[in-house]
Amino acid sequence: MMAPEGIGALLRGSREAAGLTREEQASVLQAAQGGKWFDPENLKRWETERRLPTPIWHALLAECYGRSTEEIVRAVVASRRHRRLYRLIDQEKREEGSVVDRRKFLGVAAAATGMAGVPDISEARQGINAGLSASDGSDLAYLNGAFERHRGGYRGRPPHEVLEQMKADLDLLRELLGRPHPAAVRKDLARTAAGITGLVAVIQHDRGEQRDAVGWFATAEQAARESGDRHMLAWVLSRHAMVPLNYGAPNAAAVMAMRARAEAGRSPSAAAALAAAVTARSLASVGDREGALRAVGDARATAARLDSAQVADTWFGYPPQKHHVHLSQAFTLMGRTREAYAEQESALALTKAPSVMTRALVAVDGAACVRADGDPTTAAGLALDVWRQLPPASRGGLVRSRVESLCQSLPGRTGNTLREALVSR
Repeated sequence: MMAPEGIGALLRGSREAAGLTREEQASVLQAAQGGKWFDPENLKRWETERRLPTPIWHALLAECYGRSTEEIVRAVVASRRHRRLYRLIDQEKREEGSVVDRRKFLGVAAAATGMAGVPDISEARQGINAGLSASDGSDLAYLNGAFERHRGGYRGRPPHEVLEQMKADLDLLRELLGRPHPAAVRKDLARTAAGITGLVAVIQHDRGEQRDAVGWFATAEQAARESGDRHMLAWVLSRHAMVPLNYGAPNAAAVMAMRARAEAGRSPSAAAALAAAVTARSLASVGDREGALRAVGDARATAARLDSAQVADTWFGYPPQKHHVHLSQAFTLMGRTREAYAEQESALALTKAPSVMTRALVAVDGAACVRADGDPTTAAGLALDVWRQLPPASRGGLVRSRVESLCQSLPGRTGNTLREALVSR
């Protein structure tokens, strides 16, 4: 028996309401794919829930059935819950000598899965067979692919838009983590979980949602430890350190960055380079110039030894432009403006056009250097230009924090226009 609110009922009900046969609906799906063949038998398997559409199909189904992606995801989740119920029933039935009362078991299982009622046991076999035929393989493969897509960074998109696109994948991740897996698969899933939750934490950090970012980083750290991947753990700790670093607690940031360096070890990696760069920024922020310069040297030495995979332009790589952005901030905080300008020039030369946030942060560093060189009026004008050119969706979080910090350093009425712009947003 299929789930009353599952994907099979949704697809069949929508198709029949439109007066279409399965073959005609398959033609609609085929046309939406640019003419790529779509087998009506595949649609039949979905409607009868012998198979469930994997996430790669969700957007297409939403488009062709006039539904939102969220509705498709909810229906698939309802079908999975229904399958899980039947697995529980079958397991209990096969356990000899069980003292669990059958009716009580069914009632508890129904409550756990959110079902209002439970079908007669004689009708359960079809659902059990459907559940037993399901495989996590496609979901795991999809989730790994989603991780690869999301790790590419903003690519010109505002942070809230990236989060919206990650919602369905977070739901799938939660669903998969609730299922039993062999030990090796569980470790791989934990690593993927660490990466995806770490990305959410990075986005929340950039949006200025400090508390939520810390919570997501804690989740990512737990997953990374479960996976046993020390480089993933070092990356999580390094990125976590940037929350206190960018929002007023540099001493805490330095401690966490040093933990990241210990986890990364001595072998060259993107995580090790990032940890050294964040350490440099943290120490520069607390006034330890000697320590900051040593960390800068470590970051440069490590970055010079990275292979092509480690310097990929993703949130998990340590590309040259990211290296220069970090060192720009470190030298700016130390007041070594000549070196900071050089790093800013190198960063901008390597940064691709859609990198709105990177360009803004580098420009604010430049304005801070001008302020340090004794020209607050020009510094205020430069920061104001940066702020006005930002899309409204990007005028928050980290960029706003940096502009506000510069604004506070401007004497007298020098920064009044900039202050007014910040207030008006």
